[in-house]
Amino acid sequence: MRTLIENLNFAFTVDKNDTVLRNASVVVENDRIADIGQADEVAARHKNKSFDKVIDGTMLGICPGFVDSHVHLSETLSRAVFPDNLNTRAWVFHWAKPFYAHISEEDEYWGALLGITEMLRCGTTCFLDMGSQYDPGIVIRAMDKTGIRGITGRHAADNRPAELPRGWTEEMAEHHFFPDAQSALKVLEENVLRYNNTLDGRARCWVNIEGKEPCSLELHVGAVALAEKLGVGTTYHLATSIEEAKVCESKYGCWPITRVDNAGGIRKNLVIAHGAAVSDDEVKLLAERGASVAFCPCSSFKLGKGATSIGKYPEMVRAGVKVGLGTDGVSAAGNMNLMRQMLVVAGMFKDARLKPDVFTARDALRAATIEGARALMWDDEIGSLEIGKKADFILFDLDHVEWTPFYDPLQALVFSASTASITQTWVDGKAVYLDGKVQGVDEPSIRRKARELAAAAVVRAGLHEHGVETTTTLYDEGN
Repeated sequence: MRTLIENLNFAFTVDKNDTVLRNASVVVENDRIADIGQADEVAARHKNKSFDKVIDGTMLGICPGFVDSHVHLSETLSRAVFPDNLNTRAWVFHWAKPFYAHISEEDEYWGALLGITEMLRCGTTCFLDMGSQYDPGIVIRAMDKTGIRGITGRHAADNRPAELPRGWTEEMAEHHFFPDAQSALKVLEENVLRYNNTLDGRARCWVNIEGKEPCSLELHVGAVALAEKLGVGTTYHLATSIEEAKVCESKYGCWPITRVDNAGGIRKNLVIAHGAAVSDDEVKLLAERGASVAFCPCSSFKLGKGATSIGKYPEMVRAGVKVGLGTDGVSAAGNMNLMRQMLVVAGMFKDARLKPDVFTARDALRAATIEGARALMWDDEIGSLEIGKKADFILFDLDHVEWTPFYDPLQALVFSASTASITQTWVDGKAVYLDGKVQGVDEPSIRRKARELAAAAVVRAGLHEHGVETTTTLYDEGN
C-alpha cells in the first residue's frame, strides 16, 4: 500500500535539527515513511511511480504521533472519582488502592479500551502503561482491537503493609503483593517472555513494578537488572513527591533516587515516573546513568507534587536526561491528552521562574514525541518523521478556528491548537482515527459499558461514602 500526502502546509519532523518543512509531502509505503521533504522534490523523486491513495494536504499539517511516557490504563474507570485536595501518598493509599482492589479483569479490559480511544483521539500513537493488576494480555487485547502501539506489563510489589488500610482487600493484596522480590521477578519474566513483541511488534512488555514504599529495594534493583537481561525496559514510581522524599530521608538518610542508585538500580533502561523530588546532584546522576524521567504536568498540578517549586525538569533537559511527557491516570490528571500536557509544560516554568526562555514550545514538542520515544527505547522507529521510520503521525485540520490565522506552526500547535483540530491519527501506516471515529471499535458501546462498570466499582470500593481518609502515615515507619 503506497500513500502520498501532498502539499502539506507544514511538517514537524522533530529530527535532530527540529526541522519544520513548509509545503511538504510524505510518502507512506505499508507501515513506513518512504519519503518526506519539500513537495516539489518529493514529486520529482516519485514522478513515474503510482500510488494507491493520494491525500490533498493543502489545509493539513503533520506531526509525529505523541508518545505517552506514563499512563495507568487500569485507572481509566476512576475519572473524577478522587477529590483534588489530596497529596500523592494519601491519594495512592486511601483512594487508588481501594479502587484497584475492587476492579475486575473485565473492568480493566473495558477501561483500557476506553483509555486507548481517548489517546487516539488526542493524537497519542504509543504509550508506556504501568501495567495490569492481573495480566498484560488484558491491555494487549485492547491494543489489538484499536491498532495502537504501546508497552505494558504487570503491576507488582513485595512490601505489603502489616495491616491493610480501609478499602484494601485480601484478594487484592494477594495478587498485587508477592511474598518477596524473587517471586515477583519470576512472574514478571514469564510475562515478558510471553507478551513482548506481540501484535506484529506493536505491543511490548516490560518488567514494570509499582515502585516507592510498596516495593523493597531488592525489587527496585532486581527489576532493572532483569529488564537488562531480557533486553527490555522497566518503569516505576520514584521521587514522586516531597513527602516521599522526606520519609525516605528520615529512614535511610538520603532521597529516593540516591538510595536506589547506591544499590545499583538507576540504569539507562529505567523510566522513572514523575521524578518530582530530585536534587541537583541527582540530576547529574540521572544524566550519567542514562535513565529517563516521565514528567506528568497535570498530575503534578492536581496533586501538588511541586513541579513549579522544587521540580528540576528544565535542569534535567539541559543536563541531557531523557524527559518524556506522561498523562498519568485519569484520576491523577483528569485526562489522557498530551496536547494539554504540552501547553502546561511550555508555560509553567516560564511563569514560576519569571524566565520566558525556560522549557519552550520546542522542548514541549520534543518531550511529547522524540524524547518520549527515546525513553521508551523505541526512537529507532518512532518519535520523528524520518525516512525508514514507522508511519505514526497526526494530521491537523488547518481550516479550523484554532489555526486561523497562524504564522509559526510551532507556536500555534502548542499554544493555540487543541485535540479538536486533529482530523486523523495514523499508526503503522494506517489511519486508526478517521472521520471522527476510532476505527474498528464501537465507541458508544465502549463508553456505555465503561459508565456501567465504573459506577459499580466505585460503590464496591466504598469511594462514594463519606469518611475516606485524606491523610496517611502508611509506610512512614519501618521498611
